[in-house]
Amino acid sequence: MIKRPNTSAQRLKRHQRVRAKISGTPETPRLNVFRSEANIYAQIIDDVNGVTLASASTLDKTIEGYGGNAAAATEVGKLLAERAKAKGIENVVFDRGGYLYHGRVQALADGAREGGLKF
Repeated sequence: MIKRPNTSAQRLKRHQRVRAKISGTPETPRLNVFRSEANIYAQIIDDVNGVTLASASTLDKTIEGYGGNAAAATEVGKLLAERAKAKGIENVVFDRGGYLYHGRVQALADGAREGGLKF
């Protein structure tokens, strides 16, 4: 019998390893990414105060179409950058959440950079 690896547990383990080194402050909050099969979610988090400062996802009414592709991820990044700019946030620390920096995660990061966030 072939045992299939638990990829979700492996991702959480990678995320914990990254989170040991990265944390968001009020000056440079953390941009966290969560990717599901059908959607992508992003939050800007201040870990010192434990507060989410801005968030965006493909479930927002402003984003049209299917949420599980790179084009939608780019739109989420731009929307998140717009909301962050409205709150005076320009510099963030990118937390890829244990996912590879490729595909939808990279598209979200590129969209946030296009929107004006620096990381």
